[in-house]
Amino acid sequence: MSTQRDYYEILGISKDATESEIKKAYRKLAMKYHPDKNKEEGAEETFKEISEAYAVLSDAEKREQYDRFGHAGIDGRYSQEDIFRNADFGDFADLGDILGGIFGGGFGGFGGFSGFGGGQRRQGPTRGSDLRYDLGITLEQAAEGVDTTINVPRAENCESCNGTGAKAGTSPKTCPTCHGSGQMTQARKTPFGTFMSTSTCNACHGRGEIIDDPCPACKGTGKMKKVRKISVKVPKGADNGLRLKVRGEGEEGSPGAPSGDLYVVIHVEPHDKFQRMGDDIVYEQAISFATAALGGDVMVPTLHGKVKMNIKPGTQTHSILRLKGKGMPHLHGHSHGDQLVKIIVKTPTKLSNEQKELFKKLQELDGGPDVKATKGGKGIFEKVKGAFEAGA
Repeated sequence: MSTQRDYYEILGISKDATESEIKKAYRKLAMKYHPDKNKEEGAEETFKEISEAYAVLSDAEKREQYDRFGHAGIDGRYSQEDIFRNADFGDFADLGDILGGIFGGGFGGFGGFSGFGGGQRRQGPTRGSDLRYDLGITLEQAAEGVDTTINVPRAENCESCNGTGAKAGTSPKTCPTCHGSGQMTQARKTPFGTFMSTSTCNACHGRGEIIDDPCPACKGTGKMKKVRKISVKVPKGADNGLRLKVRGEGEEGSPGAPSGDLYVVIHVEPHDKFQRMGDDIVYEQAISFATAALGGDVMVPTLHGKVKMNIKPGTQTHSILRLKGKGMPHLHGHSHGDQLVKIIVKTPTKLSNEQKELFKKLQELDGGPDVKATKGGKGIFEKVKGAFEAGA
C-alpha cells in the first residue's frame, strides 16, 4: 500500500516466485528498458526501478524484510547503497557499465559497490513511508459526502523496543568503526591531488549503530505490522481518482522522525440507474406512447429524491430534458450540476382488441402505414393528440 510500487508488481512475478523466476523476469525487463536500447522518456527511471526491485528480491535477507514489513522494512533499515550490496548481478555483467553510468558510481562488476550513487548517506532519523489506500464509495455517497473508518495495515515502531531494534533494557551502541556516521571516508593521494571517497560502513551497514542484543519481538528491525483504524471524510462531489491526504497516518518513521502521510484514493462505483458526466447526471426515463403524444407529468428519480417533470406534447424519443441543479455538487463549491433526462418512448407490444382498433383508426387518419410526411402536414403525434382531444 505504499506509494512506492510493489517490487513483485514491478517485476511482474508472484510473491512465491523462485530465485530463477526472479532472475528471468529481471533479465527480460532489464533488456527491454536498457537506456542504450530504449530511448523513450521514462525508460531510465523504469530501469532504475526494476534494478532496485531485483536487488531486494534476489537477496534472501532483504526479501524477508520486505515480505514482512513492505517498503518500511527496506527504507528504514538499508541505505540506497545497502540495497544493492551483495545483490546477485553476476549473470548480468553486460549491464554493469550502464548501471554505473546511471547511478553515478562504480559497480565493480556488480560484486561490491564502491561510491554508489556518488552521494552521501542521508543522516539523522528517517521519515516514515507514505501509504495509499483505495476506497470504493457509491454514487449517492459521492453526492452527499461520507464520513467513514478504514482499516490500514502499516509498519509501526515496535512497542517492546520503542523502535530501536534492541532488546528491552539495552540500547544500540554507536558504531566504533564509523563513529555513528554510517559511512567510511578514505583519502587517496594521486599526482593530481588528494581524492576523497565515501562508502557505507561495513560494520553497521550504514545504520551508524550496532545492536548486540536484538529485540525478540521485532527481530531487530524496530518495526511491527499493525492494522490501524483511521477516520476519513469524503467531501461532497468526490469523483474517481480524488486523492485525500491524511497527514501523519502513514508508516511511522524511525525514533525521532515524523510519520509518513496516508493518501486515500477514491473510486466511485458504477450505478444501476444513473451515469455521471462530470457534475451532470444522465438518466433514461421511459414514457408511454400516449404521454409522448399528449404530454403530461411524470415522476423522475434523482440523487436527491423524486421530482415531477413535465413532458410536452409531441416529445420525441431520445429527446434530452434538463432538471436544473439535480446533478452532483461541485467539489468544494456551493452549486450543483444538472440531471439530463433522456426520453425513451415505449412502443406498446401487447394490445387489447380495443387498443388495436384505436391504433388502426389512428393509422387510417395518418394515411396508412407507408404515409410520408409532407410540408405542412400533420404527423402521427399531432393526429393522435387531435383524435384524443376530439374524443374528450
